[in-house]
Amino acid sequence: MSKNQRVVALVALVAALLSFAKFDHCRHTGWGSPDVYVHMCYSDLSALYGAREINKDHWPYSSPTNSVEYPVVTGVVMWATGLLIGDENGYRQYFDLNALLLALLMIAASLLIWLIRPEYSLFFPLAPAVIGSLYINWDLWAVVPSLLSIYFIKHNRNVLSALFLGIAIATKFFPIVLLLGVTLFLWNRNERKKIALYYGTTLATWSVINLPVAIVNYEGWWRFFQLNLHRESDLGSLWYALSLLKFPILNINYLSIFLVTLTVVAIINLSRRVTRGGEEFNHFLTISFISVAAFVTISKVYSPQYILWLTPLAVLAMSRHEERSAFWIWQTGEAIYHLAIWQYLASYTGAKFGLPTNIYALLILIRIGSLAWFVRALIQSLLSGPQPQPEAYSQAPQPGFLTDSGRG
Repeated sequence: MSKNQRVVALVALVAALLSFAKFDHCRHTGWGSPDVYVHMCYSDLSALYGAREINKDHWPYSSPTNSVEYPVVTGVVMWATGLLIGDENGYRQYFDLNALLLALLMIAASLLIWLIRPEYSLFFPLAPAVIGSLYINWDLWAVVPSLLSIYFIKHNRNVLSALFLGIAIATKFFPIVLLLGVTLFLWNRNERKKIALYYGTTLATWSVINLPVAIVNYEGWWRFFQLNLHRESDLGSLWYALSLLKFPILNINYLSIFLVTLTVVAIINLSRRVTRGGEEFNHFLTISFISVAAFVTISKVYSPQYILWLTPLAVLAMSRHEERSAFWIWQTGEAIYHLAIWQYLASYTGAKFGLPTNIYALLILIRIGSLAWFVRALIQSLLSGPQPQPEAYSQAPQPGFLTDSGRG
């Protein structure tokens, strides 16, 4: 491991420890409400240990009505780590075990970002909302295979890339959005025959993981998809903010489908307008981030841990120093929202102090606006054409946070 990689790993470890310190209050007080919101240490790791009967070693998809609300790999991780805790009341031990694994995944994700594009890789573990969200859920289990998929597509190993993307989709469904960027990437490189192979490999991998569970426990397996298809507007979403502000919104499902279609068309058009010049992979990274950013904006819910999906892709998408200010404007918006959602829930669950409804709705819109500001900066860079690479890059990648050469 090089000196720069050790720096990245060390910063990621410090971020993981800081996040653990943030959650430590709830470890000692037992995750009671509204205390978990006042101290911003709520975690699905502990909440679902008992709620989904993981503490009783129940298979997570055995119940049609109480199965875990996540895809198969996440469910298996929840169940397998539960088997290692020999106490039905071992909420703290269960949290600690899963937190340890997530800390290791945080380090792995940071190193993968460095391997793919080192210039701004420290921005990921240094982002405040990332630090605050590490142990809310199991999302990093999907982030790492997603980054591995991007790493392998960078090195023209499409089958391995598709395999890891299939694993990522079977862990958390959001990586399916990356298929749009992959399609445009291969299309722009005139490798169009490889698109079918990529899709086939991704689908085959996803199917191998999902079919055994779907065949044996179909209703429990389907519960994740059913909940997402029929859920109403929920916390953090544009739709939730508009509903709190009393804007009438009808047929959210149809409106979301329309906006998704419009977004896909806009992204395809953007890809067609971009100058090539050997920059296809850089464009793929930017398109991938924009696609996921659009997905979470249109979605009917925005959970605070979604920042763990977005930030790695955002760091990879950055290619110019001019984008750094927009990145931190966005991250400031996310940090403010991270504070806002917990104080809103504190008020909602009866705390003496909390965040009023209208202020919470306004901060949702500010978060979305800050994300749009960063996306705008990336689009401007895309349309401005390729930027000359420094000579140092012709020899070896040197991250910009350690040297003056990282101006890619």
